[in-house]
Amino acid sequence: MADFGLYAYQEEVVQRALKGENVIIWLPTGGGKTRAAVYVAKKHLETTANAKVMVLVNKVHLVDQHYNKEFEPILGSRYQLAKVSGDSEEKDFFGKVVQSKDLIICTAQILYNAMINKEEFKHVELSDITLLIIDECHHTHKESVYNKIMRCYVEKKLLRQKPLPQILGLTASPGTGGKSTLDCAVEHVLQICANLDSVIVSTKNYVPELKKNVPKPMKTFDIVEKRGADPFGDRLKWIMKQIHEYMDVPPDFKLRECGTQEYEGDVMILEQRGVRENNRRLAQCAIHLREYNDALLINDTLRMMDAFRSLEEFYSTKAAKAFDGTDIFLVGLFNENQVELKNLATNVVYENPKMAKLESVLLNQFTPGVQSKGILFSKTRKSTHCLYDWVTKNTALQEAGVKADILTGHAGGLTHHKPLSANEQSNTIRRFRKGSLNLLISTSVAEEGLDIPECNLVVRYGLLTNEIAQQQASGRARARDSQYSVVAQAGGPELRREHINDFLEELTQKAIAKVQSMRDAEFYRKRIELQIEAVSSSKTSEDCKTEKKGLFAASNVKILCRSCFKAVASGSDVKLLENSHYVNINPDFKEFYRQGERVLLQKRFEDWEPGCTVICNNGNCNKVHLFLELC
Repeated sequence: MADFGLYAYQEEVVQRALKGENVIIWLPTGGGKTRAAVYVAKKHLETTANAKVMVLVNKVHLVDQHYNKEFEPILGSRYQLAKVSGDSEEKDFFGKVVQSKDLIICTAQILYNAMINKEEFKHVELSDITLLIIDECHHTHKESVYNKIMRCYVEKKLLRQKPLPQILGLTASPGTGGKSTLDCAVEHVLQICANLDSVIVSTKNYVPELKKNVPKPMKTFDIVEKRGADPFGDRLKWIMKQIHEYMDVPPDFKLRECGTQEYEGDVMILEQRGVRENNRRLAQCAIHLREYNDALLINDTLRMMDAFRSLEEFYSTKAAKAFDGTDIFLVGLFNENQVELKNLATNVVYENPKMAKLESVLLNQFTPGVQSKGILFSKTRKSTHCLYDWVTKNTALQEAGVKADILTGHAGGLTHHKPLSANEQSNTIRRFRKGSLNLLISTSVAEEGLDIPECNLVVRYGLLTNEIAQQQASGRARARDSQYSVVAQAGGPELRREHINDFLEELTQKAIAKVQSMRDAEFYRKRIELQIEAVSSSKTSEDCKTEKKGLFAASNVKILCRSCFKAVASGSDVKLLENSHYVNINPDFKEFYRQGERVLLQKRFEDWEPGCTVICNNGNCNKVHLFLELC
């Protein structure tokens, strides 16, 4: 193995996989899980008759990354490799690709679609594969596509249907499944093992070597005190109170505190209730309250002007679209307070103290003449753009040589900020690697999987995530003497969550150790029990779904405009395309909308391509919908 370049700890964790066992390799971010998997794949191809290796990833950009950086350079000269995602034409004859290649790297959805598609050129059976490698395998739970694939595997295993592929899972942390006791965390780890029909392995004999190669950063809590006064936030809350009174909140429903994630969940429920009860006032007020709550969240994390601009952008599309008295009231309320809100937002006396603390953390790492690299993690695409605007306009940070850019996912949607394509992501990371950039301002897309160079600094800013995301973000700070900073308000939810995650990270390690120490007979008995229970539960769930579908005829299901509640289609008008896209095939549907702006999606489709968004034609509604008119 030495000629392959594996460290001793990597050699240790692949031993059971080399013997043909189903294995989950647990190594930290940066520990070389993928390189270990390449070695297992190489040995499997060399020693297995009619070998067929498939590597599953959960994000499109990882297909190219794993192909170009890991598998093709080592295996490409001896074996036939292919990479397939929703962006590539090969998905349309995936069955033929699998037959003709030795190793295939694809998104999990491609394989699942092929498993349930019975067309000869597209269909793939698990028995066609001899080694199935699952990247970021901690996602193999509940109704994830990984788990749908593995549920088929487990069902076949329980029925003693063979052959089945060997399984190799890769993860930096299986997590605790949100559980906070050791027994429950152990149960979660066992469930992941059952879902993957695998044992979980980690290094025991070479821990010092692993720690040397993957050093943990110094963790700092950079705390700020709460604002002494927040008249801008107070004004937003006063406006929200006016909307509460106007909307007539149902007496059986209690809204929680404004400016929290819990409140956001509450108003989403109210909007859905308004739609169900044909109560447009309730639904529209809930939509506007969500925007104000979003502004409060931005005000708590970013600049006051960022929060104000968020509202201004939302209402700029509403002024000419008043459909009834509810719209007139809501738009009028913002217009009446717009000047006062802007005046408050531009008063530097009340600016968010977190921004000054963030500036201090960055300046402590980025100094003229010092080669530093960092990632600033924030929650939303919108917040990354606000932070980028702040960094590029901050004189001190520019003088310190900070060269920043944004790194976000390429999921689509009707947002003001355009998502990055896979090529744009790769270009940004390339510039970061070469040094023309030294700060990435990123959403969670940079936490997991992406091949990002070692960083001196990782900052978590305004984030509430689980222990898995925290560990993966921390793992990005792999340079010597690196820093992992949490910028948060004293006693705030982010700080509490970070401490909880620290506890859960330790709990995960204890749970894995306990699972690994179980007697083989006990472990395999428990794994079988969990598998039988999961298959039974899945069948019950599917039966319930089938029964529920049978309660209503498709023709009795009405599809409404989200804004004006006009019925525009029925369930019988809609057909499922490629097992994932719903298309209205009724030509009369065109009477209810007009074309909006053209939409470009980062993928190809077999028989159609997207055209434009559609805009409701009912009176003065003008609601822009995510329905796409086909070309």
